[in-house]
Amino acid sequence: MRALEAEVVDAVWETIEAFLPTRIDAHPLGCHRLRVSDRLCFWGILIRLVTGCSWVTVEAILEYRVSDTTLRSRRDEWIAAEVFDQLRDHALEAYDRIIGLDLSEVALDGSIHKAPCGGEGTGKNPTDRAKLGWKWSVAADANGIPVGWAIDGANRHDVTLLEPTLDDVARIGLLVDIETLHLDRGYDYPKIRTQLTAMGLNDLNIQRRKPRGATPPKSPIRLGLRWVVEGTNSWLSNYGQLRRNTDRTNQHRHAQLCLVAVLLITAKLIDWRNRWSPDSRPIR
Repeated sequence: MRALEAEVVDAVWETIEAFLPTRIDAHPLGCHRLRVSDRLCFWGILIRLVTGCSWVTVEAILEYRVSDTTLRSRRDEWIAAEVFDQLRDHALEAYDRIIGLDLSEVALDGSIHKAPCGGEGTGKNPTDRAKLGWKWSVAADANGIPVGWAIDGANRHDVTLLEPTLDDVARIGLLVDIETLHLDRGYDYPKIRTQLTAMGLNDLNIQRRKPRGATPPKSPIRLGLRWVVEGTNSWLSNYGQLRRNTDRTNQHRHAQLCLVAVLLITAKLIDWRNRWSPDSRPIR
């Protein structure tokens, strides 16, 4: 998988290393065991994200050089220091500066996935025999780059995640740059149109719901540019831990989405570099 290729991993690690909190060793005697390297922990977190395997399995894959407990503790330490959020914002800024986000056409939609262990932010999946699941709602630019998202239980309607998703886009100052917003028929309500207009989104392409009892049209349904966000959801679903999430808190799922977004953006930046500067050194 592209996320495990050396050039992608090295580029992401060099960036994430700059955001790691400074650790002060306060042990009075200095005789405790040596701390496992952050680089090894990052590699373990990445393996679990891509494959969806358990922490114990990651420990075995890494030949027991780091314990599953240490991996979880290091992940939580980085979440508390907002490392993943900073990494995501940095990657978006870099992409916008080098290639440029295309916010002339933005598509937004939700995607439901399994969460067999339950916990915060999960609910009964109406499309999977009421099994526990979770949902993300993501907004993507015209090239499929995720610029904002919100997460909740699988039983939550997409409409309830619309405003939190756009709030996340607004957090990084991109909402005002959206020209056209593409939504499916699940958002076709007067209240939603009014709400979006109040947020400054006036050019809306929302698929119309057919009136009750009306005959379905013979012509194919026009998707507009909503297929772009479907592609983004497909990219995200390639990661095993997102596709079948076994964590029990929203902060862990959010951190995973941040890291996946960074991996996707980094791979695209490397492709752009290789296209225009094939002889240049890898991005650092």
